Amino acid sequence: MTPGEMETIPKWAWACEESAGRVRPESPDGVRNDFQRDRDRIIHAKAFRRLMHKTQVFIAPDGDHFRTRLTHTLEMMQVARTIARALGLNEDLTEAIALGHDLGHTPFGHTGEEALSAALAQHGRTFRHNEHSLRVVDCLERSGDGLNLTLEVRDGIRNHTGQGYPSTREGEIVRIADRIAYVNHDVDDALRAGIIRFEDLPTGPISTLGEKMSRRIDTLARDMISTSKQKGEIALSDEGYAALMDLRAWLFENVYRGGGRSRENEKAARVVRELYGHFFRHGEERTKSDPDPVVETVDFVAGMTDRYALATYRRIFLPRGEIFA
Repeated sequence: MTPGEMETIPKWAWACEESAGRVRPESPDGVRNDFQRDRDRIIHAKAFRRLMHKTQVFIAPDGDHFRTRLTHTLEMMQVARTIARALGLNEDLTEAIALGHDLGHTPFGHTGEEALSAALAQHGRTFRHNEHSLRVVDCLERSGDGLNLTLEVRDGIRNHTGQGYPSTREGEIVRIADRIAYVNHDVDDALRAGIIRFEDLPTGPISTLGEKMSRRIDTLARDMISTSKQKGEIALSDEGYAALMDLRAWLFENVYRGGGRSRENEKAARVVRELYGHFFRHGEERTKSDPDPVVETVDFVAGMTDRYALATYRRIFLPRGEIFA
């Protein structure tokens, strides 16, 4: 890249002044721009605090250093914001989308998401955490009033995964940075847990990206920055993308759905399925959030932390241990 090439890059950043606004218009803050206000609302949301006690990959791990859904969110946000800054994009918008992207995740990570989706199949519906994240910020926070976020942040949250695609480049960065972060963090946690050994890792992606987690993330972030500048669009190089997706596919086969954790995952899935069934049948025990009993039950179960789900399961389904005469 020539010294003057950066100067020819078009102004990509989605300016706050160009925001499509909020569903409910609000007066200017006077200190913070609208995307900064969105970031602050997400950080102070109850759903954000609950991420501290929601699984990233390992359910009830023995150790203090395994990632939770909250630490994943923060680490991914750092990767996304670094890339946004290097590309001259709107860091505040990027940060807000990143911080809000997983607010709708179930307890027990992807195991919980799949279990809840399976429970919904009887109603001809499915559960997708990106869609539920948008419902959290739109309808569930602030006792049903929602956070009234800007349309750009809502779009990025909704489309950070799945079939849709973000309408801003900041949202595109979050979509790719999410995979960069969780693939490499999950490898790190799996090694720490003893689920896999370093020599088990696929040689192709490791030789391309690096042996250490920090090196792999750095390689992919730099690749994304340089490739995006060269192409004029947010993208990884063909080689970088292939290596990331190969490592991701290996994780699904050897860690997420294997690695000796299948029994624990099935236990967690049973907890989610049975809690859904119980609260669907007993509407009087749910938090009132929607006229549709299916939606209301999903709101209640998906909002649980791991520990609250386990405590609730014990209370409902297990004997309390009293001695009866």
